[in-house]
Amino acid sequence: MATSDIRSHRLEKAEIDRNFADLHPPLGPSEALIEADRCYFCFDAPCTTACPTGIDIPAFIQKIRSENRRGSARTILQENIMGGMCARVCPTEVLCEEACVRNTHEDKPVEIGLLQRYATDPVFDESAKLFERAEPTGRKVAVVGGGPAGLSCAHRLASLGHDVVIYNRDDKLGGLNEYGIAAYKTVNDFAQREVDWILAIGGIEVKTGVVLGGDITLADLQKSFDAVFLGIGLAGVNALGLNDKKLDGVENAVDYIAELRQAKDTSTLPVGRNVVVIGGGMTAIDIAVQSKRLGAENVDIVYRRGEKEMGASQFEQDLARTNGVKIHHWAMPVRLHGEDHVCAIELERTVLDAKGNLQMTGESATLDADVVFKAIGQKLDDGTANSELGGVRIDGGKIVVDESQATSLDKIWAGGDCATGGDDLTVTAVQQGKVAAMAIHGSLTNG
Repeated sequence: MATSDIRSHRLEKAEIDRNFADLHPPLGPSEALIEADRCYFCFDAPCTTACPTGIDIPAFIQKIRSENRRGSARTILQENIMGGMCARVCPTEVLCEEACVRNTHEDKPVEIGLLQRYATDPVFDESAKLFERAEPTGRKVAVVGGGPAGLSCAHRLASLGHDVVIYNRDDKLGGLNEYGIAAYKTVNDFAQREVDWILAIGGIEVKTGVVLGGDITLADLQKSFDAVFLGIGLAGVNALGLNDKKLDGVENAVDYIAELRQAKDTSTLPVGRNVVVIGGGMTAIDIAVQSKRLGAENVDIVYRRGEKEMGASQFEQDLARTNGVKIHHWAMPVRLHGEDHVCAIELERTVLDAKGNLQMTGESATLDADVVFKAIGQKLDDGTANSELGGVRIDGGKIVVDESQATSLDKIWAGGDCATGGDDLTVTAVQQGKVAAMAIHGSLTNG
């Protein structure tokens, strides 16, 4: 079995820098006009229906054709205030582009994501002001969590004239956009440039390093504010469920991705020779591909079900394979091997029985591993869920919300990954924050 070989500088810095360059280079003006001309501008546009935030896609593409990039950006950002980031990280291949009428065996869909980036990039490069803040209403709303849902909610509320205070645990706002997305998807500190642009509307105060249940309580917020929005994400990580003793080298994928995203020099980050990733979602792909691009020799993804059941899109799975990552389907981890540090992981083959339930077969295999990353989903932090959210209805590890994102407690709304309906996508979190803001606004102005 393998021995631990975790070290930095597996590749030269120049090669790592190339490996972490922009995954999708932006379109130039001529390329954008050619791509925009491919749009049929459908009246009942299925691409718009497929967009969780309801962006009028034919309208923004038409404005690109008219060389009105600012107007195009406004069409996008009035529905999705994080349209710049979503143009980079949204799985358009299973949303708007999959629904495109040109998406046939003989043709390919319009590259909506790249056109969206083309339209919005100048807004952030030039700090262009597209939206004005309404007259102050004198009402005050607390937003707990500065991720996509919280920022979306805060911006919409501020634009409607309400004062907002964002309480954020981390030093930087942005949530998973800042700490949890592969570095090659959002380069040149774009996440923070987008945050700064969102806050520039005014009326939003930010307090960082504040923990719910420690520095502030939900009860205090209810007393001090007219409404509260919870966009606290999912800070807890699901356990592997193995009975083995705790071994060094078994890490949470989200923690390492955060470390990588904040690193000033990625070549200094330690990476294993043999890396195994447990999970089938976007985080599993991100950590696997980044490990390979940092110089890991062997990277394996292990998923207990089949390819179609993976949370990661087909594009992401193909990206992993083209980067040299091996994906093992129908395999369940059953045992970690090693004395003090993991050196291998034992797997057992799985199948579905006649009722569709997952069953173990007894057929086993072992993979060498000096690093095992857990990417098997997150949950509400147990301490927060059990104590601070005691009065909020929770089901399946998430806060239960209705169609307006309202929780079971009066004056409390929630959205993003922490709430039911959240699906680990920036675009969904933005929509939930927007819906909650409009519901809060209605409550404050009509109540």
